[in-house]
Amino acid sequence: MSILETVYASGGDVIIETLELSCPAWDAPILLCNGFEDHTCTDENGRSLTFTASGITVSLPKKDNSGDQSLAFAIDNVTGEAQARIDAAIESGERVALTYRPFLASDKSTPADPPYRMTVLSGSTQGAMLQIQAGFFDMLNTAWPRDKYTTNFAPGLKYL
Repeated sequence: MSILETVYASGGDVIIETLELSCPAWDAPILLCNGFEDHTCTDENGRSLTFTASGITVSLPKKDNSGDQSLAFAIDNVTGEAQARIDAAIESGERVALTYRPFLASDKSTPADPPYRMTVLSGSTQGAMLQIQAGFFDMLNTAWPRDKYTTNFAPGLKYL
């Protein structure tokens, strides 16, 4: 039984959900946590990260065989910082990576579960809220075979 399963079953501890959004176009990653106070936690690589308190909600992916493993979350975008960063990522054409880590309030020295590493797939702004979808590798919408047999890839096709 994992640490989080024990906390879900018996309670007694607070789970701090953290998000790390990073992109090569940004000078620093966006570090957010749920709640009303900032938390300094140590990630799985030993980095000490200070997560900014934010009004975020996280909807974890279902643990089933449906093939749709996406994480949805909303960021309070009152200051407009998140929207400005997303716009910079779109302009540069770079991939935005998301890392979700749950920590326990009693032990911030390591994540309570292994982190989820995903790619941001889409986002939309609704008033002062930024809704973002992130997901693992999309197996259902992946073409098979992956190599497209075009005349650039296989020049002999133009003679068929």
